[in-house]
Amino acid sequence: MILAWLIIIPSVGGLLAWFVSHWHARWPRWIALLALTINLIVELILWLQHFGWVPLANAGPWLIALERPWIPQFGISFHLALDGLSLVLVLLTTFLGIMAVVASWTEIEERVGFFHFNLLWVLAGITGVFLALDLFLFYFFWEMMLVPMYFLIALWGHENRVYAAVKFFLFTQLSGLLMLVAIVGLYFLHGQSTGSYTFDYMQLLGTAMPASTAMWLMLGFLIAFAVKLPVVPVHTWLPDAHTEAPTAGSVILAGLLLKTGAYGLLRFVVPLFPQAALAFAPVAMVLAVIAILYGALLAFAQTDLKRLVAYTSISHMGFVLLGVFAWNELALQGVVMQIVCHGISTGALFIVVGALQERIHTRNIRRMGGLWSVVPRLGGVALLFALASLGLPGLGNFVGEFLVLLGTYRVNTLITTLAALGLITGTVYALWMIQRTFHGPNEVGWKLPDVSAREMAMMAAMVAAIVWLGLYPQLVLDTAASSLTHLQRIVMTRQAMQPAPMTQVVRPELDRDRLMRPVRPDGGPR
Repeated sequence: MILAWLIIIPSVGGLLAWFVSHWHARWPRWIALLALTINLIVELILWLQHFGWVPLANAGPWLIALERPWIPQFGISFHLALDGLSLVLVLLTTFLGIMAVVASWTEIEERVGFFHFNLLWVLAGITGVFLALDLFLFYFFWEMMLVPMYFLIALWGHENRVYAAVKFFLFTQLSGLLMLVAIVGLYFLHGQSTGSYTFDYMQLLGTAMPASTAMWLMLGFLIAFAVKLPVVPVHTWLPDAHTEAPTAGSVILAGLLLKTGAYGLLRFVVPLFPQAALAFAPVAMVLAVIAILYGALLAFAQTDLKRLVAYTSISHMGFVLLGVFAWNELALQGVVMQIVCHGISTGALFIVVGALQERIHTRNIRRMGGLWSVVPRLGGVALLFALASLGLPGLGNFVGEFLVLLGTYRVNTLITTLAALGLITGTVYALWMIQRTFHGPNEVGWKLPDVSAREMAMMAAMVAAIVWLGLYPQLVLDTAASSLTHLQRIVMTRQAMQPAPMTQVVRPELDRDRLMRPVRPDGGPR
């Protein structure tokens, strides 16, 4: 039941925080912090048990699993399971959740209890997404995290918060409905071919279907995950949502909600539909390059500091899409590192922007300048995470992007070259942001308090995390390694069962970790 408790604890904590807010405004903050701290301790214990100095022996790909009947007449079960990939993402969820609570400690002054209720429930939904192995349960958690995020933006956001919240909800809800249609279609296809109607992920992996059907079902999943990632051109909800959300909402959006889309691509799209994913890979890689370059160029054009950071997320998540459809060992390792490091670095940048806005009451870069001499510690933290965002060696983002590019190079040289231009454009917008915000003359005459002890402790934790991941990424890579190997083995098995398409634009790599190998018309290797 330990996996269920990881969802129950923040859910109950949210209800309790809402209930006690009638007596004191500080109690919801402490309850939320306590609930997430308990979750973090439990997750660290799980990590030490399975990946510490004396790890437990595991009989299969899943470290822990929980399966109970839920609606058995429809083949629906309460099936949760934890592997190395899920453990990394659940740890990231709880860590950034704690940072979000601390960041909103003085920012949120109205409806404090309801705010922390929504914050904890969206974290519970995200945790459920990373643990669910029943597709109906997965969809339940997928929808569960949308409603509290809508309220976080609509009630505690900034000027155009209602517009941004409605836009976010429409994009994610409509794309989620497409995924539901695809899930139901897969459910009936499996039932008709095997006689067993089930939503269980492990059983659905082997579902046989025509190539055209697989492509349509794959697109149903892909669109939902692409909107959440987000992928150009279904990205337009993201800058508005980030700009109008409170600081905690932006941290959760950038650090976690986008990662549910990346997780869906890794866990569901390619393993469930390997042939369709192979056929779609050239298109996906082109979309990834467009996102990398387009996001970076638009980031450079922004005058709203928060909107600038939002567009950088589109650029960075393009590397995730690229690595998923390269689908080899190096690229997948890079995807995991990029997911974790982008969550920390961009979450930290949103915290910095939130701290600035709380002090100067504007996000307009034109009104900033000369802040380094006024708030030097805040400026130093902003500089470090801007360097992480541009991919400076020694910081975690460099590891993720480098591994993705190295893995993609084995697949397609031209795509890799174009994607690498994103590192150059990232350098331009990151350094331009720091120069315009913190350097130059202090024309407005700002006199502001520097970061408090609470803010410094929070930022120090995030600095330590991004530096540690940059200098010693092996801990994360080792934790996720068995999960990535298992996913690759699933795709390899499906590829062996069904011959690959005759045409393929993406050049196959020669190493054995490339699982999608096209063939010549005469049957020999190309």
